[in-house]
Amino acid sequence: MDHADHVRLLRGGVTPGGAWADLGAGTGAFTLALAELVGPDGEVIAVDRDRGALRELERGVRPGGATVRTVAADFTKPIDLASLDGVVMANSLHFVRDKAPVLSLVHEMLKPSGRFLLVEYDADHGNTWVPHPMSFETWRVFADANGFSGTRKLASVPSRFLGRIFSAESVRE
Repeated sequence: MDHADHVRLLRGGVTPGGAWADLGAGTGAFTLALAELVGPDGEVIAVDRDRGALRELERGVRPGGATVRTVAADFTKPIDLASLDGVVMANSLHFVRDKAPVLSLVHEMLKPSGRFLLVEYDADHGNTWVPHPMSFETWRVFADANGFSGTRKLASVPSRFLGRIFSAESVRE
């Protein structure tokens, strides 16, 4: 995937402006796409426990997009973020076996009607590198059971690992 794919996967769920977080941002491929989409009136908080990855992300921030700040933290634990317009988790939730506690944390970060964008492999069985993926249909059921509604698929792209990657938007109830 390239930057255009990252933007395409997020585009349908992001409007300009607002405060967003990218949980499990890594070196920032989706953070940079999100910053471009929210534009200069927005803010993106990139969260990852790998400080080296966050430093690399900071070097890649382009002028003209959202303000990007980094936070070194583990998204499976409480983080001092609240009233966000949106949260993105791109290729990060599949590292978590027990997803419900993480979704509870995400739910608390979002303002009412805040958007949660998930980018995930469209498979229910993983491998060593992608241990706990969820297909879109599994995600839809799981999101509804964990305080989110209106789940809809935004886009998908082929992947040489596990076939396809999808993006979906769910709204905090």
